[in-house]
Amino acid sequence: MYPEELVKPMKLELTSNGFKELSNNDDIKNMIENGSSVIMVNSVCGCAAANARPAVISSLNNEKTPNNLFTVFAGVDKEATDSARELMFPFPPSSPCIALFKDGELVHMLERHHIEGRDASLISENLKQAYDEFC
Repeated sequence: MYPEELVKPMKLELTSNGFKELSNNDDIKNMIENGSSVIMVNSVCGCAAANARPAVISSLNNEKTPNNLFTVFAGVDKEATDSARELMFPFPPSSPCIALFKDGELVHMLERHHIEGRDASLISENLKQAYDEFC
């Protein structure tokens, strides 16, 4: 587990932009049942999460956006992260990652290897295209 003072600014980057932080099971499956939802698995990884957070925030500057925005923090919110990752099956655990759900079904997934080494604007455009299709 990471110390709270280390992860607080990384959590705040998302929660101050409309993401609801999930710290336990919170019945995540029921929360994504209706409409479209994004779950971002946040991470301390500077090489990937440093671009993922600005990308997912930027992606919300789009005509179509998800109804619900959620975030869990890998290495901190174990129960919530495990619950979210169960919904992302068959994809293996990855952090950071960004998953888009439509009426409870996983419809788009960006794993770490889709994020790492890519500019935030490229990641954001990928998400916007998914929103246009599924939201």
